Amino acid sequence: MWKYGSHISKDSAVITDQNSPVDDGDENPERGNWTNKTEYFLSMVGFAVGLGNIWRFPYVAYKNGGGAFLIPYFVMLVLCGIPLFFLENAIGQFCSQGPINMWRAVPILQGVGFATVMVNALLAIYYNVIIAYSLLYMFASFQSPLPWSGCFSWADSNCADRPTVYCNVSGVLMGNWTQENSTCPSSNLITVPTQSPSEQYWDRVALQRSSGLDETGPVVWHLALCLLLSSMLVAAALIRGIKSSGKVVYFTATFPYLVIVILLIRGVTLEGAKDGIEFYIGSKSNLTKLTEGQVWKDAATQTFYSLSIAWGGVVTLASYSNFHNNMLLDSVAVTLINHGTSVFAGIAIFSILGHMAHVYGKPVGQVVKEGFGLAFIAYPAALAKLPISPLWSILFFFMLFIVGLDSQFATLETITTCLTDAFPEVLKPRRAFLTFATCAIIFLLGLPCVTKAGIYWVTLIDQFTTSWVLLILALMEIIGFCYIYGGNRLIKDIEMMIGKKTFGFWLWWRACWFFISPCIIAGILIWSLFTFVPPSYGSVQFPAWGLALGWCMVAFVLLWIPVIAVYKLMRAKGNPWQCLKSLCSPSEEWHPYLDIHRGERYSE
Repeated sequence: MWKYGSHISKDSAVITDQNSPVDDGDENPERGNWTNKTEYFLSMVGFAVGLGNIWRFPYVAYKNGGGAFLIPYFVMLVLCGIPLFFLENAIGQFCSQGPINMWRAVPILQGVGFATVMVNALLAIYYNVIIAYSLLYMFASFQSPLPWSGCFSWADSNCADRPTVYCNVSGVLMGNWTQENSTCPSSNLITVPTQSPSEQYWDRVALQRSSGLDETGPVVWHLALCLLLSSMLVAAALIRGIKSSGKVVYFTATFPYLVIVILLIRGVTLEGAKDGIEFYIGSKSNLTKLTEGQVWKDAATQTFYSLSIAWGGVVTLASYSNFHNNMLLDSVAVTLINHGTSVFAGIAIFSILGHMAHVYGKPVGQVVKEGFGLAFIAYPAALAKLPISPLWSILFFFMLFIVGLDSQFATLETITTCLTDAFPEVLKPRRAFLTFATCAIIFLLGLPCVTKAGIYWVTLIDQFTTSWVLLILALMEIIGFCYIYGGNRLIKDIEMMIGKKTFGFWLWWRACWFFISPCIIAGILIWSLFTFVPPSYGSVQFPAWGLALGWCMVAFVLLWIPVIAVYKLMRAKGNPWQCLKSLCSPSEEWHPYLDIHRGERYSE
C-alpha cells in the first residue's frame, strides 16, 4: 500500500530539473504553481466545458420543453453546481494535493480518492477513443464531396437520403412514389425504412461495426492510428504537467468558441434555421413541462455531469493555485461560462439541424439525435448539405477534437498528480517518463474500443462509469468534508485563503452543502436506480456477460472505499472506537502545504 505522507526532497537538483513542473517564481517551490491566473482559469474552463455541452445538452433541452428547460437548468446550477464546484476548488487549493491526499482530512474515506483515480483511468480510455473518432472525421473531411454526403461504393442497397415509399395498387407495390404524391391514397402508402448515408458511413466505414459485443472482430486500423495520434498529442501537451498544458489551453480553451460563433453565423443565415432555433429555445418551448419531475431530474443530472463534479479534475487543477487565490469568484465564473456555453452551442447546432429538416421536408424532431448520433450522424449529414461543406465539417470536428483534448488533459493530470504526490522523490524528476508511460497504458487499454465491437465497449464505459459511480463519489465527498470533517472547520480553512466573511455569507453555503446539494444528489441516485434500464447501443442489446462486466467496472471503482477503510482500521492502534475516532479526524499531514500559510491553527 502506498504511503501518503512523504514530502519531496528539497535538493536543488530535483527542484530545478527541466522536467519538473516548477519555475523560479512559483509560490510553492516544491510542487509548482500555475504560471499565471489566466492559464489556471482557461484550464478550468477547458475541463468544465466538455463534449456533453455540445452533443448532449441541446437534445436534453429540446426533449424537456426547449427554452423552458433553461429555468430548472440554471436553478440547479445555483443549488447544486456552484456549491459543489466551490467546495472542490477550495479543498484542492487549501491542501495543494490531489484527490487521494486531500482525504488526509478524513483518513477513513481515503478510498474515495483511490476510486476517483480509477474512474479517471476509465474516463481517459473513453475520451481517448472519442478524440480518435473526431480525428478520423476531421481527416475524412478533407475530401470533396464529403464521403458521407451520398451512397457511394461502401454503401449497401438499404442506403438512401429518404425513406423508400411504395403504393399498394390492387395488391401490387408500385415504386418511385413520394409522400406528396396525391394520386395514391395515404392508406395505401407503404414506407420502407432506409439508412442515411451518414449513418451507413458511421457504421460501415468509420466503426466497421459488428453485430454485437459477442463479435469482437479485428482492430480497425484507421481508428487505432487516430487513437495513437491522440495519445501522442496528449503526452506532448502534458510533458511538464501544468507548465506545458497551461500554454496549450490558450488555444484549446478559446478556439472552440470561435468555431461555435462561425457555425452560428453560418447557421442562422440558412433557410429553415428559424424553425430549428424555435424548437430549441424559441416560441415552441413548452412551459407545462416544468410540472414534470423528470425535467428537474434531467436538469440536475446535466448540471452535475457537465461541470465534471467528483471527477477529481477540479481538485487537481485547484491544487496548483496560489494559496490566497479567490477560488469563489473563479467557481462562479467557470460554472456560468459552462452553462452559457451549453445554451450558445445549442443555438449553433439547432440552426443547422433546422436547415437540414427544411431540406428533407421533415419536422425538426425527426432529425434531432443526441450523443454519438448527433455528433457523427445527424450533424455531419446537415453539414454535407451546406455549400463548401468540407470547410464547415473540418471546423466542427476540429472543435470536437479540441474540446475532448481539454477534458483529457485534466483527466490524465489527475492520475499523474496522484502518482507524483504519492512518490514525489521518485516521480517528480521523471515527470516526462511518467506522462508518456501513462498515455501509453491508456492507449493499450483503449485498443479493444477500436475493434469492430469497439463502440459497444465505449457505450459500456459511458453508461456504467459516468452514472451512479460519480453520484456516489460526490455524496461521499459531501459526507466526508461537511459532516465528518465539519462545516465550521471547513469554513475556517476557506477563510484562511479568502479572508473573513460574515455569518450571513456562509449561511447560504451551509444550506447547500449540508442539505440542498446532498438531497438533490441522493434524489438523482435513487431515481436512477429505480428507473434503471440495461444499456444498449441503438437496437443492439448487450449480452448478459457484457452487462455483468459493466457492473464489475462499477464494483472495481467503488470497492476501494471499504477496502481502504478496513485496511486503515486494521492498521490503527487502540480499541475499535478509538481507531474509528482517530480515522475520522484529520491526520497530522492535513494542513496547507507551505509553512508560511499554516498560521496558528496548523502550526506544529
